[in-house]
Formats: sequence, structure tokens, C-alpha cells
Amino acid sequence: MSRYRPPTPPGSKYITPAGAERLRDELDELWHEERPRVTQAVAEAAAQGDRSENAEYTYGKKRLHEIDRRVRFLRKRLEGMTIVDPQARLGRRDPTRVYFGAWVQIESDSDLRWYRLVGPDEFDMAEDYVSMDSPLGRSLLGKRIDDEVQVSLPGGATTFAVVAVSYALKPPARS
Repeated sequence: MSRYRPPTPPGSKYITPAGAERLRDELDELWHEERPRVTQAVAEAAAQGDRSENAEYTYGKKRLHEIDRRVRFLRKRLEGMTIVDPQARLGRRDPTRVYFGAWVQIESDSDLRWYRLVGPDEFDMAEDYVSMDSPLGRSLLGKRIDDEVQVSLPGGATTFAVVAVSYALKPPARS
């Protein structure tokens, strides 16, 4: 039995302006604040002498590797991103149809919830953000108000109805 695992396919390359700004802020914080601080701590630990038994030096070097890996990932990811502003595209698309960046109100078992379709790099920004690559996100893309979608979830297939669509920056008032 081989240990080989095929690489995971990269996520969609779309991101909202707020998501791109958050990734740029993380990159800036890692590169200009965290990395110099950790580098200074490693240099101080190395100056203490024997590095083989110096835990501060060892853990500092590991942290530097983690920071460098995350910086490389963020730079590569931001390089290929397409920033999509849902408000700028509003006049060119059908406002009753679900596209990237839309707030969608769905109903399931008489329970109404708002979700926003975003890219895979920003769905963790809020609990009501859903990645467009997730099963729910893929099934909602392109649907219209009053369309029903069936989604295969770990607990079984569930049917949702699209109740409302909004392209505002924040979800409409909860109802």
C-alpha cells in the first residue's frame, strides 16, 4: 500500500474585495510584524550558545518555517485571484438569480436562514458565509427565487427553497 495521496484540487479563484483585503492584511502582518519578531527571538536564542538543547531556538525555527510557508501560500494565492465586486456587477446581471457574492435566503423545514456565497478563502470570515465550492454553494449558483435545490449532506439529502436574493454588503434585516 502506497502513501501517495493525490494533491487536493485548488479552490475557485474568486474572492470578494473584503476577503482579498483580509488576506493582504494577514500577509502584511506576518511579513512585517510576526516574522521580524520571531527572527529576533531566534537570534537571541542562538546567541545563548548550545543550540542542540535550546528549546527556544528549536521552536523559533519551526515557527519561522510555518510563517514562511503561510507567506508563500498567501502570495501565490493572491497572485492568481480574481476580485469580484458583487455591487459593481449588479446592473449587468439578473438580481433574482444567485451569483457569487450574493446573500441568499433559503428555507428548509420552515426555517429561514441567510447565507452569502463567497470564495473558498473567505468562508471562515463569518458563520453565515458558504463557500461556492461546497455542496450547498454549488447547488445554489445560478438558481432563481422560488427554485428548489436538493443537497446531499452527511445526514442525508435535504431540499432547500430559494426565498430571496440580495447583493447588499450586509444581509437584509433578519425575518
